[in-house]
Amino acid sequence: MVKLRILILMSTILVVGAIAAVAILFARGFRLEKKQDNGALQISAKGLLVVNSEPTGAQVFIDDTLQTATNNTITLDPGSHTVSVRKEGFVEWHKNLNIQKEIVNQVNAYLIPSAPSLTALSFSGVINPQVSPDFTKIVYAVPVSKDETKGGLCMYETTTLPLGFGRDPQRITNADLSSFTWEWSPDARNILVASKSATYLLPVASYTESKQLVNVSAQVTKIKTDWDTSKQEKTTAQLAKLDLEVRKVFQTSTKDITFSPDETKILYTATASATIPSGIVKELPGSSSQAQQRTLKAKNIYIYDIKEDRNFLIEDTGNPVYWVQNSLNVVIPDKQKIVVADYDGTNKVTVYSGNYIFPYAFPTTSTSKMVILTSFGATGTLPNLYWLSLK
Repeated sequence: MVKLRILILMSTILVVGAIAAVAILFARGFRLEKKQDNGALQISAKGLLVVNSEPTGAQVFIDDTLQTATNNTITLDPGSHTVSVRKEGFVEWHKNLNIQKEIVNQVNAYLIPSAPSLTALSFSGVINPQVSPDFTKIVYAVPVSKDETKGGLCMYETTTLPLGFGRDPQRITNADLSSFTWEWSPDARNILVASKSATYLLPVASYTESKQLVNVSAQVTKIKTDWDTSKQEKTTAQLAKLDLEVRKVFQTSTKDITFSPDETKILYTATASATIPSGIVKELPGSSSQAQQRTLKAKNIYIYDIKEDRNFLIEDTGNPVYWVQNSLNVVIPDKQKIVVADYDGTNKVTVYSGNYIFPYAFPTTSTSKMVILTSFGATGTLPNLYWLSLK
């Protein structure tokens, strides 16, 4: 009886071990397949590709052959493959990938609708809209009525309420500040409104009567110094996660450093020729196989992927670039069009082409819409803000 129990135990261990070994090999990409020459069975090492998409339910084509739907794992032979993601009503997404055996690769396709829609956000005309550093608010001037019951400086929150309901604009002040310029504080709680004769510091969460405005011109230097110090301290803390040699490049040869919302990537402008050192950070399995540019040229805009230690050229025309909230895409306003691209510079898709006031095109806290300023070519009227739907 004891021998039988031992035999059963050993058999169970062997069976479980065999199943576990098969499961591990399967997870690493090994597959049982027939040889093409003689049909004999063999175990081959494959690569694994996970293709996700937003929105979901798109078709995945590998080398122009339909394989599956998105949000699934595909087994591929090692080597170069063209991956296409297609969904009716959306622009095709594609990328060339180098698949390695026993390595899991993952791509995320952000699909752009073929015909994005426009919805009016403002109706009374808008002057100099400025988005907050976190893209949660837009402040702008509206012509003031004679009785000051309408117009002034207004603020719109881009975050949406549950069930998709929007928010109404809030008046910050009823003063006519249309000839002023304004600047956001780093924490997006205040705005500095300035002209040649006066400067006001206004909280955006409350209303200030025009008669209660206080001229802070004498304090402007200190306010801006405090703001710059705050931004520099935050950037320094974020850059601390980089390797020392890579960090030196960012500290000496870049400006306009903006971390992605998930802080895994850095959008920046080069200020001088420099080279991001390679070989310092160990390459991760399944890292991007897209062409990178580690030699920087002044005025060009790049994105550095911290986790994968890869650097990509995004823009060399001087146009502004903004992060989309998914940390995978950027918005690039151009004088005649608005482009959305992957963070590695591929899949540049024109989402809007036509009359709009350059460079007033901003992403929002939602990946499905952005805000643009346009008058649709009309003359003699102020332009208005519009939602540009990307879903």
